[in-house]
Amino acid sequence: MKTSHLLLALATSLCVFSANQAQENAANIIPSYGPVANQIIESAKKENDSFIKLQELCDDIGHRLSGSPSLDQAIAWAQKSMKDDGQENVRAEAVTIRKWVRGDESCELIEPRPMKINMLGLGWSIGTPAEGITAEVISVKSKSELDALPDEAIKGKIVLFDYPMARYSETDGAGYGDAVQYRSNGASWAAQRGGVAALVRSVTAYSLDSPHTGAMRYDAEVKKIPAAAISVESAMMISRLQKRGKKCVVKLVMNAKDMGEAPSANVIAEIVGSEKPEEVVLIGGHIDSWDVGQGAQDDGAGCVAAMEALNILRKLNLKPKRTIRVVLWTNEENGLAGARSYAARHQNDDHVAGIESDSGGFKPQGLTIDAQDEEKSQIALDQLTEILALLKPIGATRAKPGYSGADVGQLKPLGAMCMGLTVDGRLYFNTHHTNADTVDKVNPKELTECAITLAVAAYVIADMPSRLGEN
Repeated sequence: MKTSHLLLALATSLCVFSANQAQENAANIIPSYGPVANQIIESAKKENDSFIKLQELCDDIGHRLSGSPSLDQAIAWAQKSMKDDGQENVRAEAVTIRKWVRGDESCELIEPRPMKINMLGLGWSIGTPAEGITAEVISVKSKSELDALPDEAIKGKIVLFDYPMARYSETDGAGYGDAVQYRSNGASWAAQRGGVAALVRSVTAYSLDSPHTGAMRYDAEVKKIPAAAISVESAMMISRLQKRGKKCVVKLVMNAKDMGEAPSANVIAEIVGSEKPEEVVLIGGHIDSWDVGQGAQDDGAGCVAAMEALNILRKLNLKPKRTIRVVLWTNEENGLAGARSYAARHQNDDHVAGIESDSGGFKPQGLTIDAQDEEKSQIALDQLTEILALLKPIGATRAKPGYSGADVGQLKPLGAMCMGLTVDGRLYFNTHHTNADTVDKVNPKELTECAITLAVAAYVIADMPSRLGEN
């Protein structure tokens, strides 16, 4: 056998041995941590404060747009709540964010008949002139349909992107990724062709005439024009009218403004590890929301699930070897300044793993995992599969590779095993970024199970002998 072939065979056998060893090591997790996992599950089912915390955050404070007084109030509330729970090292870490305000806004169909159109301006959109913009609407189904039109068909018009979002499925992530590009980029695509404003069909597969807001961005090389979301029903109606040869004229008024820099903060609390306090297992969500509804599913539920996961462990006097740290990030919805600031400030911290909860407080299904090192990621996946088997009583047992989250993903370049809490998200985009994202949409039992999932996963990862992703 050639030396190169021998080395290849040896390397292959070592990889197989490493994978088998990882599976064998991971298989020892269940007998070691089964009793404590059951203790966490039963204790939390009997009593926990997750739904009370959600009501305090959402009913008492309300929506929490970056730079708003209500977000400042929420940041203060979170610190007090976790101090009252007896958590360690509770603090707010200053973050500088950019502040955008919506202002008064309206959209009205002028021709072929007068009609109020429900709308929400998109985050970071500029405003219209004081008198608004009144122009004919041209509806397109896709970017390719826009590209196929001559410039004269678009110039001076309001461009409507009537792109339908696919219904929920486990394989395509609810179709959100395909549809959200029109919210993100539609204004610049329209402006490149001479459009004077952009309207976007709300990014949802289900609507009761409810517009969905969200962030957009401008191409630096293209003129900025105002952009807003309208309901699915209004977008479809305008498209139908246009198809029958009816001229549609709309008046759009938006007083949105970029207010420049403003102070905000991330909120942090910990259970300090007993043996390796310098090694950190992070759990968290984002405490800001859009300025509509209450930000209950997005992401009040994620915040209180993480807060209560720590509280469950505290009440049971469970102190793992490594530190478990809760982080409630600011400015996720329209900037990610909180996550970027945290990653920069804590770049020398030894983050073993980070779990983000930003998919709503629905029934948990398990965790995704994403890491830069493919070999360690596979080892971690094997370990995570065994860890989540401890959650069989609540059905949150599925471990799979996949996207972790916008905030925790900032830790991936630092070597952390980044994970995302996965839930039964069939209803998530029905109320996402709308006035209907309120506490009544959250099931207390399912929220409790989210907290349990975070508590069990964080505790085992923080306490097991080897690091996640290592034999």
